[in-house]
Amino acid sequence: MPTLEEIRKKKMEAMLQQNMQQQVDEESKVQQQIEQLESIVSHFLTREAFSRYCSLKTVHKEKSIQLIAVLAQAIQNGQIKQKIDDEMLKKILEQITPKQRDIKIKRV
Repeated sequence: MPTLEEIRKKKMEAMLQQNMQQQVDEESKVQQQIEQLESIVSHFLTREAFSRYCSLKTVHKEKSIQLIAVLAQAIQNGQIKQKIDDEMLKKILEQITPKQRDIKIKRV
């Protein structure tokens, strides 16, 4: 007959396994949504702009997701009707990137 400790351990393992499965499912859903947004937006990006987006995606994953969401929303709202070139993409990136404050430390 299993002891109380063994039962607790099995239950805890089952809960951990379930949580891990939920995380994997959630991550795959998010990845699918990102791929859908990319397919929508890629039709509106020039080759250079798409290359910049791919570079951004490699280096700053969160920022690229934010950018693709903003672009997809603008496209769906009809605000973007022509192709987005590299310069326009740079301007959009500047707008969604918060300004960094310069901190100067003076020694006394």
